[in-house]
Amino acid sequence: MHEVTLRPPAPNDVLKTRDIRKAYGKGQSRFEALKGVSLAVAQGESLAIVGKSGSGKSTLMHLLALLDSPDSGELLVGDSDASTLSVHQVNRLRNEDFGFVFQQFFLIPNASVLENVTLPLKIAGVDRRERTERGMAALRQLELEDKAKNKATNLSGGQKQRVVIARALVNNPKVIFADEPTGNLDTATGSLVEDILFDLNRELGITLVIVTHDVELAERCDRRVFIRDGNLQPDGHHVTEEEFADPANGPAGSEVQS
Repeated sequence: MHEVTLRPPAPNDVLKTRDIRKAYGKGQSRFEALKGVSLAVAQGESLAIVGKSGSGKSTLMHLLALLDSPDSGELLVGDSDASTLSVHQVNRLRNEDFGFVFQQFFLIPNASVLENVTLPLKIAGVDRRERTERGMAALRQLELEDKAKNKATNLSGGQKQRVVIARALVNNPKVIFADEPTGNLDTATGSLVEDILFDLNRELGITLVIVTHDVELAERCDRRVFIRDGNLQPDGHHVTEEEFADPANGPAGSEVQS
């Protein structure tokens, strides 16, 4: 069994997992998405979780973002054990402390750009005037102020992703989770979106957790962890796209220890 040594948790870690496991289905159709993953995410860092389709990378992000719960193991948000949080506390964390940028834009097509951006504030019960002020401030930051009244359905792919980033920013989050954020964009537009995310990380100190199979995007992050078949790979192990495609490479069934 191959042991993976990750850096020990630090006082400024915003997210920590220890031996978390997650499976779907039952009987012969049961699939182990995560097989015991330990990971610490430091405040203000940019972290890439890299793996091919089906590796468990999106499952890991969903657990870190409290969009799903592990079957076993420990998940800490700051100093709080996620398993002890109430539904209200989880919803508050997701709405106020976390921002989300997905490959699928998840915009309301016939709503205006401003309405899409301010949706988290509406859910949080913020009054209309403050929603508008904060929404417009986020759009200005993404150079989309002139699109505020446009319908989301009329935007280009790059503009839609910038709207999604503005929506992620409107609550001044501590962490932004980005799942294949440039997957639906051409190379030039994707690079612009990447620049925006890393600028937010550097200038505002927002922790950035990116899930991707794109090695070049991952290399822009402060730190990379590689996941394969529900296990993290050895610390410092560089996995190429070709290696991801070859199931004969990499230590299968590795156990991650902190």
